Amino acid sequence: QVQLVESGGGLVQAGGSLRLSCAASGRTFSSYVMGWFRQAPGKEREFVAAISWSGGSTDYPDSVKGRFTISRNNAKNTVYLQMNSLKPEDTAVYYCAASDWPRLPAPSYDYWGQGTQVTVSS
Repeated sequence: QVQLVESGGGLVQAGGSLRLSCAASGRTFSSYVMGWFRQAPGKEREFVAAISWSGGSTDYPDSVKGRFTISRNNAKNTVYLQMNSLKPEDTAVYYCAASDWPRLPAPSYDYWGQGTQVTVSS
């Protein structure tokens, strides 16, 4: 079992930046692929970023590529999402997730955090 707790959400103006953090506890954090997802009101959950267990591989959809950066610190059991050049359409609840899959892309995620709200004003 892995427990995930996100933090760092908030209200920011368009063009601004936020850094989300996800602290993990439980089983060995470094063995998991980690991902970030988001869900806006009335929309389906959307993949935002993923990172391999070593941090050597990352994956992003076109909607955030070049603006968002995922990273991890296995010594601190934490994964981060640096979000730059934020747009109003980035407004959503952001979720951290962990996958037992050994490499990217992970077909599914097994553990989820409770989410943190990100609101981007225009």
